[in-house]
Amino acid sequence: MKKLLLLLFCGVVQAHELTVCSGEYALCAASPATPTGKTMTVKGKVFRQGMAVCPILTGDAIANLDLMKGSCKAPPGKVWSLFGVPPVRSFPQAPTWESVAAPTQTFVVGTTPDTGMSNMWSFLCDIQAQPINGVKLASCYGPLMENPFNNGRVKVGQTAFTQAPPGSTYPVSGVTK
Repeated sequence: MKKLLLLLFCGVVQAHELTVCSGEYALCAASPATPTGKTMTVKGKVFRQGMAVCPILTGDAIANLDLMKGSCKAPPGKVWSLFGVPPVRSFPQAPTWESVAAPTQTFVVGTTPDTGMSNMWSFLCDIQAQPINGVKLASCYGPLMENPFNNGRVKVGQTAFTQAPPGSTYPVSGVTK
């Protein structure tokens, strides 16, 4: 496990304890999220919760230990939602779960589900019992409209990036400055 300290990412200065974890992880980079009707608290702030179905991959992935209780080890029956190192460009995607290339798209954050965003990075996922088309899947839960780089709310009008197809509801995204 390699520990990293991130000081500058996407134009926002914020310290995070980052680590490269090895093993199984969920990759939600191209997944849309659906509101669960519940809320969740992230570093003292309350957000609406979303759920995204994500493929489980194996390899090295970057993690924010601040959100993972300081460990890459997930409880039994669960995996962490992380990002592959180096970035994974082709992976299984809904609805067929065939492996396809996922180009990065940008969009302007708005107030509707197809212009909103979700964050699943370094949150726990439940491993689903049955693979689909040979792909292991996880149900991942994370905050809607939360900026993972400054622990704040995403602002309407910010530019976001995602690998989810255009028109996805609350796509798993990051925001630029």
